[in-house]
Amino acid sequence: MRAALVREFGPVDQLTVETIADPEATAGHVVIDIHATAVNFVDLLVITGKYQFLPPRPFAPGKLPCGVVSAVGPDVTTLKVGDRVLTLHEQGGYAEKVRVPAHDCYVLPDRLSFVDAAAMSLAYDTAWFALCERGRAKAGESVLVLGATGGVGLAAVQLARAYGLHVLAAVSAPGKAQQVLDAGAHGVVDLSQGDLIDSLRDQVRAQTDGKGVDIVIDTLGGDVFDAAIRAIAWRGRLVVVGFATGRIPTLKVNYVMLKNIEVSGLQVSDYRKRTPDEMAHCIREIFRLVEAGALRPSAVTRYPLEDVASALTALQSRQASGRLVLTMNETASL
Repeated sequence: MRAALVREFGPVDQLTVETIADPEATAGHVVIDIHATAVNFVDLLVITGKYQFLPPRPFAPGKLPCGVVSAVGPDVTTLKVGDRVLTLHEQGGYAEKVRVPAHDCYVLPDRLSFVDAAAMSLAYDTAWFALCERGRAKAGESVLVLGATGGVGLAAVQLARAYGLHVLAAVSAPGKAQQVLDAGAHGVVDLSQGDLIDSLRDQVRAQTDGKGVDIVIDTLGGDVFDAAIRAIAWRGRLVVVGFATGRIPTLKVNYVMLKNIEVSGLQVSDYRKRTPDEMAHCIREIFRLVEAGALRPSAVTRYPLEDVASALTALQSRQASGRLVLTMNETASL
């Protein structure tokens, strides 16, 4: 099989597509013929050696690949050859095949293609845990999604709308407003306005009857976090998902005490490892909402496996629009 291998941590352009031995289906495992794998920001951290969990080299990066079961281990009864699945595998997606534990596979709904499933993976489960588990969202509450035009942000907007929340989406420029409104946001917060700390709070209060929002989903950090913490309602919750702006913010906890608010963090891979039952519930919920027509994947740009370095470079330079997905064969859209 072909695979894009990391032999030494470093720049993305040193990734090489090589031919290596096919994996075999051992006890408790299945082999997946991969059709599509999303290219995620976390992959850049893994490839460059900056992620907190680094696999032994050489390895193929790529989280949560999607494909078809092509072989099953002797004791596997939950899957069969030909099943279309999403896997929760932490690496190995930048390849034509991968061996994964059978319990880490979820059969895809008929209406969900491999490419769309790959585009939704990691983004929608992250957004679901941020909103539902960390944020404890309830219908009728309000949520502010920061970084709303990113993969996790757009997923959070759609999920919050599907669950009956009032959704405000923060955008970096007015020209991006229509994208989040089309995704289901009820209102927009413009982060390009001057005096961010006051302007963000004022925009939020104007759209929440002066109360502030019950939940903030923050993928940005930096100055936006500093402003958003002041726009939270009494007993509100802010969930830290990432620091896309580059600066990890700090917080004076007296503000947390005075407003009875909570600040929590989300590392979604821990749920896959520590609480597989919760992750299974999350995946089932996402699939249910897909089948109900309440969720739709973001726009996708496809790259063949051989162009993996180009895909990673586009992501790294922030030139990418929508989700980037590697496709491994001609049937990846099925």
